[in-house]
Amino acid sequence: MYILPAIDLRAGQVVRLYQGDYDQMTVYGQDPAAQALAFRQAGASQLHLVDLDGAKDGTTANYESIRSIAALGGFSIEVGGGIRTQQRIEDYLALGVERCILGTVAVEDFDFTARMAKEYGSHIAVGVDARDGYVAIKGWKELSGEKGIDFCRRLADVGVSTVIYTDISRDGAMAGTNLELYRQLTAIPGLNIIASGGISFEPELTQLKEMGVWGAILGKSLYTGALDLTNCIKIAE
Repeated sequence: MYILPAIDLRAGQVVRLYQGDYDQMTVYGQDPAAQALAFRQAGASQLHLVDLDGAKDGTTANYESIRSIAALGGFSIEVGGGIRTQQRIEDYLALGVERCILGTVAVEDFDFTARMAKEYGSHIAVGVDARDGYVAIKGWKELSGEKGIDFCRRLADVGVSTVIYTDISRDGAMAGTNLELYRQLTAIPGLNIIASGGISFEPELTQLKEMGVWGAILGKSLYTGALDLTNCIKIAE
């Protein structure tokens, strides 16, 4: 299992939101590239980057920060937030990004998502963010009418190979992740599942690994010091 430290970007800063609430934001740094280097020094080979401005309004406010991190080399990087066109996918892949994460557009334009999965294969992932079991869109501000697990099955059917699944109620709460949910998701054939949201304790990583989860995203637990990245990578290996 891979460990993916998260760098959430807003206005060029490294931040964390509580349960996706833009009004409950904590700033952890002013230099995203320096944060990426710190993660690499701790042993990380993967990074999860989110452009929060892009997720909210579709802009590329943090493009230069993402470019500077990609230019460091030595990482497999996935990027999400505001990727709603093929041109945006092309732009990020040209930087050396490994996976582009489709979010809102995957729900609102499923045909586009299917086409992108067919054209770019494993370079396309979908971020499925769920509240009360239903898929949330537009920076977690709105709920769709589809259950997250059902949506993941549809994604697998059209060739999407990686899903980053977040239980919004657990995100940033430091209260543990939804292990039973990931047991159900790993049973879907053909999907690599990346767990996101609330992972706060080392034993959770062991359980996620044992159930076959492909990757685990760590955010607030790293920034607060609740988890040690180097130890977490050792557990995952």
